[in-house]
Amino acid sequence: MNEADTRAQLVDPALKAAGWGVVEGSRVLREYRITQGRLQGAGQRGKPEIADYVLEYRNEKLAIVEAKRHDLPHTEGVMQAKQYALKMAIRFTYATNGQSLYGMDMETGSEGDITRYPTPEELWNQTHAVENAWRDRFAAIPFESVGGSFQPRYYQETAVQRVLEVIAQGRERILLTLATGTGKTFIAFQIAWKLFQARWNLSREPSRRPRILFLADRNILANQAFNAFNAFPEDALVRIAPEDIRKKGRVPTNGSIFFSIFQTFMSGAGDTPYFGDYPPDFFDFIVVDECHRGGAKDESSWRGILEYFAPAVQLGLTATPKRRDNVDTYAYFGAPVYIYSLKDGINDGFLTPFKVKQFATTIDEYIYTPDDDLLEGEIQPGKTYLEKDFNRKIVIPERERYRVKLFMSQIDQREKTLVFCANQEHAAMVRDIINQEKTSTDPLYCVRVTANDGSMGDQYLKDFQDNEKNIPTILTTSQKLSTGVDARNIRNIVLLRQINSMIEFKQIIGRGTRLYDGKDFFTVYDFVKAHHHFGDPEWDGEPLEAESTGEAAKCGNPVYLYRRPSGPSKSG
Repeated sequence: MNEADTRAQLVDPALKAAGWGVVEGSRVLREYRITQGRLQGAGQRGKPEIADYVLEYRNEKLAIVEAKRHDLPHTEGVMQAKQYALKMAIRFTYATNGQSLYGMDMETGSEGDITRYPTPEELWNQTHAVENAWRDRFAAIPFESVGGSFQPRYYQETAVQRVLEVIAQGRERILLTLATGTGKTFIAFQIAWKLFQARWNLSREPSRRPRILFLADRNILANQAFNAFNAFPEDALVRIAPEDIRKKGRVPTNGSIFFSIFQTFMSGAGDTPYFGDYPPDFFDFIVVDECHRGGAKDESSWRGILEYFAPAVQLGLTATPKRRDNVDTYAYFGAPVYIYSLKDGINDGFLTPFKVKQFATTIDEYIYTPDDDLLEGEIQPGKTYLEKDFNRKIVIPERERYRVKLFMSQIDQREKTLVFCANQEHAAMVRDIINQEKTSTDPLYCVRVTANDGSMGDQYLKDFQDNEKNIPTILTTSQKLSTGVDARNIRNIVLLRQINSMIEFKQIIGRGTRLYDGKDFFTVYDFVKAHHHFGDPEWDGEPLEAESTGEAAKCGNPVYLYRRPSGPSKSG
């Protein structure tokens, strides 16, 4: 009797006898695919993790069963069963050969032979020994599959469940830390869906539906979330925009799910910000997207918004683990209730691996000599100009042309590419050099997308994100595209400006991690030693290969340069 026969003739009847698949609300999920298998290259994946059985009751996965053929020891599958249970954060797991059964409690560590499978109700009560009415109400509401088109991944289910557990327990500040590209907005949607359908609110009585605020720091993020929540009734969704407030003379209050950005709430007539037009207890639940960048920072003026709405339960979403430069976020929200790293996502096959190519040239530092031509401005003889000064205090056009030629010679010029530049002027210069050096004949092959490019830049970004379109192929930017760009087919990320923190580095790397058919990896072309300074193997994992091009030839002689007039440079 092989393993398939063992399952069909011995395991399936035993599960049925215990009520699994018979008792209302119980399900037996066979051959449950936990992960996709890491991308290996050439369209191949590593072996996915597949559980023989997952037992579900009241919309919650409660146990795993790992079955082996009947002539093997019944404990043969113990380590697999434990591994899957740990990954899926499931307390109970079982190993069997169809004749004997071995049970394991991952919480207490107790394990041993048992005579039968627990019934669905028994397993529910063992998992949830302490009664909680709100937990049960949340569990009664299934995940919203958006018309059956989307099923949550295991870590997304775990994240939603962890948040709802602590809401049911009364916690007021909650944090989720998941890598870019893992679906944090989808997770926020599922949490909001369950709160909405369960009629949870601050009174803790199911007397009305909650008022939920999704708060971001960029319009692109708020708009993406608004669109992602389209399963809600149309009249439940409200996009808070300053022009609408000015037109109507008041902030919108009719609705259930509100979307806005910090900047809108901070604006208003005179010195009165719009957020003050709402009572402090107006919102029951607030989702703070990319919370490490705004409201949770002690020094941020946006912090006042979160403190004003202190009665609300507040959920912070971040893609960066706790490090020296984001401790305020973790101090405000507390320890994350769930963490899913970039390394986890890559190993599970839900994110794309990356390569790093590091470049070093002979002009990564510069000291002026009389042989060089000064075209404009003033320069300080003897001063050493470093990466942080290039294209801000000093511009050497031939250096930029050399670097562009270097990466353009190495990329497949048909692949979508993001180039991060020092500021908006630098992004314009690099855009023009790329268009001069390109093999394409399309005049819109490379465009700039920065704050100054307005609606035209936004349209270029939409076209870039459209996987059916090949033009534009390369975008140059400074700050604007370091987050919030969901373009799945990005194959190259070029760093031509200094990266100032590990958080910023992770955000930029996250632009390339999303999956796309035929995309086995993406490549970071690093001219500024960012990976050397901010590589984080614990969170990122190791790149597929860390390539160095070594010393490159000097960028031309003579060097043409000028120094910018004093004053702040624009970023965007």
